[in-house]
Amino acid sequence: MVSSARPDVVIPDVPVYDYLFGELDESRLDEIAIIDGSNGQTTTYRQLIAHIGLFAGALAARGIGVGDVVGVLCPNVPAFATVFHGILRAGATATTINSLYTPEEIANQLSDAGAQWLVTVSPLLPGAAAAATRLGIPNEQIIVLDGAPGHPSLAELLGEGRLAPEVGFDPATHLAVLPYSSGTTGRPKGVMLTHRNLVANVAQCRDTIALDDGDRVLAVLPFFHIYGMTVLLNFALRQRAALVTMPRFDLTEFLRVVSEHRASWVFIAPPIAVALAKHPLVDQYDLSSVKVVFSGAAPLDGALAELVAKRLGCIVCQGYGMTETSPVTHAIPVERDDLDRSTIGVLLANTEARLVDESGQDVPAPASGEETSAPGELLIRGPQVMAGYLNRPDATAEMLDADGWLHTGDVATVTADGVFRIVDRLKELIKYKGYQVAPAVLEAVLLEHPSIADAAVIGVLDADGQEVPKAFVVLQQGAALDADGVMAHVAEHVAPHEKVRVVEFIAQVPKSASGKILRKELRARESARA
Repeated sequence: MVSSARPDVVIPDVPVYDYLFGELDESRLDEIAIIDGSNGQTTTYRQLIAHIGLFAGALAARGIGVGDVVGVLCPNVPAFATVFHGILRAGATATTINSLYTPEEIANQLSDAGAQWLVTVSPLLPGAAAAATRLGIPNEQIIVLDGAPGHPSLAELLGEGRLAPEVGFDPATHLAVLPYSSGTTGRPKGVMLTHRNLVANVAQCRDTIALDDGDRVLAVLPFFHIYGMTVLLNFALRQRAALVTMPRFDLTEFLRVVSEHRASWVFIAPPIAVALAKHPLVDQYDLSSVKVVFSGAAPLDGALAELVAKRLGCIVCQGYGMTETSPVTHAIPVERDDLDRSTIGVLLANTEARLVDESGQDVPAPASGEETSAPGELLIRGPQVMAGYLNRPDATAEMLDADGWLHTGDVATVTADGVFRIVDRLKELIKYKGYQVAPAVLEAVLLEHPSIADAAVIGVLDADGQEVPKAFVVLQQGAALDADGVMAHVAEHVAPHEKVRVVEFIAQVPKSASGKILRKELRARESARA
């Protein structure tokens, strides 16, 4: 077992709202909390806190409180912070939904989470309304932030002037959020994260990630994803930094916003690093304000990190985590310029890790020197580890053992100094541009096509070294379906990030005696071609 070398931090036994805003000094209330990157409008901490309270009061007046779940289908706009923290302050639980989801996927998450209310914006209303219709959610329970006929708007709710309710719950057990994750395999599951989970991870990040109150933080990573939720929406605000929001990634707009608003910390996923390292457009913008580029959500190649650092004249770090760990467990501290950028760094405070081999035995860490351990599956234990999967005791037991160890499904090594590196992945999950893509979901869609007899999906690397979904397809006898037809069929039924990007037709999908797809054989076939 490896324990964090960093001293334990105190984790207050308080709700998320109290931890983020309860100690904010009066003298700092008029500092900028959020900047709308698209138009430059600002929200101060005073305004944000007031709006959160008013939104919580409006929810409470509608009977929403402890035990209720509210869906949030919204891009990164300043109002997201009001909505998200207003839901939590009202004592309810937020289930954040991918803005790219289809109506069917939205409905599935709302249904599974038990949400009877939904918050969205007008551009996403058609999909939200279609999902709500499937579930019998009436229009008056769909809040459209920027307004739409027949729906309550944010301005209307804040204009009611209702005070935030007095609510009581145990932060250690009460669910703050229900983001959805495929875990190590299978269809998305509701990850039960308590107020203590989220508070703990912010406290842990404060010790390792040197973001400060003078910084401006680019918030292009989606708030609905646990990375954006914890590291940007919660951690950056707790550090009294200013969040600069972007509703979606567009390279030209990204560069403009960084340049005009003088962002000093830029949190990204690896595909953005590819653009920063290689795209000629980067040279047309003044990015001298950038001190740190911090990558997460998927593995960052060390050579790519060095290219970004050299081109921007900044520090590049990466971290590691999962939705099930709130998410951060490892990070490269800014001051550790000795660390290989392709590593995931060191354990956060209050966190323990183990590496176990295929037999379940612990892999010993090297005693000293520059040696590296043998690889083993990475197990994590700490206060940021989830309470479990919603209504999925079997899946919870597979992921989280009786001693509190969470099995990540990732294979790692560790040095004598406690520096970890991810070297492989046991889990089937594909990470496309930082988004989780479950092969099981795509396989189910593929098998719905009448010309497809069988199918399997794995992740393969594209020309930029980024993982993309590839489908191995067995056609029905006499069928004339081509690769474009396969990809078009999938695209009709899934979100854009879940699309199949490569297709190979094969005679038979390799399977075990029990019928389980042998993805290792498909990966071996890909490796042999490389």
